[in-house]
Amino acid sequence: MKRALICGISGQDGALLASLLLKKGYRVTGTTRQDPKSRFDNLSRLGIRDRVVIRMVPENDDTGIRQMLADEIPDEIYYLAGQSSVARSFEKPEETFQSIAAGSAGLLAAVQELKFSTRVFMAGSGDMFGNLNGTPAAESTPPNPVSPYGEARAAAFRHTRTFRETFGFFACTGILFNHESCLRPEWFVTRKIVRTACDIARGRCRELVLGNLEIARDWGWAPEYVSAMWQMLQQDIPEDFVIATGITLSLKEFVKTVFDRLDLDWRTYVKTDKRFYRPADIPVMMADPSRARQALGWQARYTGYDVAGLMTAAELDSV
Repeated sequence: MKRALICGISGQDGALLASLLLKKGYRVTGTTRQDPKSRFDNLSRLGIRDRVVIRMVPENDDTGIRQMLADEIPDEIYYLAGQSSVARSFEKPEETFQSIAAGSAGLLAAVQELKFSTRVFMAGSGDMFGNLNGTPAAESTPPNPVSPYGEARAAAFRHTRTFRETFGFFACTGILFNHESCLRPEWFVTRKIVRTACDIARGRCRELVLGNLEIARDWGWAPEYVSAMWQMLQQDIPEDFVIATGITLSLKEFVKTVFDRLDLDWRTYVKTDKRFYRPADIPVMMADPSRARQALGWQARYTGYDVAGLMTAAELDSV
C-alpha cells in the first residue's frame, strides 16, 4: 500500500485529492493547522473523514514536520498548504509568504535531510506570471507577480526547481490556474456568486455586489486538477506543468452563466463596488496547457462555463 502525505488536507484540493488517492488504494495522512478533532467539513462532505489520518502540524514547525516524515515515510507528498486567497494576501502578506514559500522550503529541506526517495508535488499558481497582456502562459514563461500571493507562489516554484536540479530528487510544481468546486469557501468569488445567486432565486436576498466584472480567468473543475497532480508524480522524470483548460472567460460571463442556469437576468441583481477591487489585479489570465496534454495525456474536460453550471447545480442540490 502506497503512503501519501497531503499538506493542507482540509482545503478544497486537499480533500478532493485525498478522495482520489483513497480510491487508488493509498494510505492517506494529512496535515492541518486546525485541531484534529475539528469537523473538517470538506472531508466529511466527501464521506472520507474517518478514512484519513489527521496530524496537526503547522507549516513553520520544522521539528514537527521532520518527526512526521520520519513516522510516516511517505512515498508521495503533496504540498497544498498555505494562505490561498489572492485578495487576502494583500491584507496578510507575511502570513501568505510564510505559509507558501517558507513552508514549502522547509518541507523540501526535511525530505533532503532524511534522505528519503519521496516524490514531492508543489502547488503553483498562474498568478505568479502576473500581467502578460493576454499572452497565454506556458511552463517557460518567466514569473512576474503583481500580488503577495503571486510572489509567494513564484518563490516556491523557483525553490522547488533549484532543489530538483541541485539534489536530483523528484520534485515538481503543478502551475494550477483557477480551479473551482462546491468545496470552495465562500470568500472565493466564484462561490460567492453561486451562493448569492441561488439565494436570490430562493427569495432570500435581492442583490449581488462584486468588484471588477471585466477581469478574465481560466477557470477549471477542481476534481480534474487533483488528477493531474497525481499523474505528475507517476512520471519517470520530474517536470513542471501548466494545468489549465486553455479557455478564458470574464467574470461577467461567469456571472451570466450562473444566473442563466437559474432563469434570472443577472443585470437586474448584480451591482459593482470599488471596495471589492484589489490594489493590483491581473486583467486577463490565459494559459497554454498543451505540454500537459502531450506529456501527461491530461486535458480538462470542463471549461469555466461548465464549472459555473456544475457549481450552481451542486449548490441547489445541497439545499
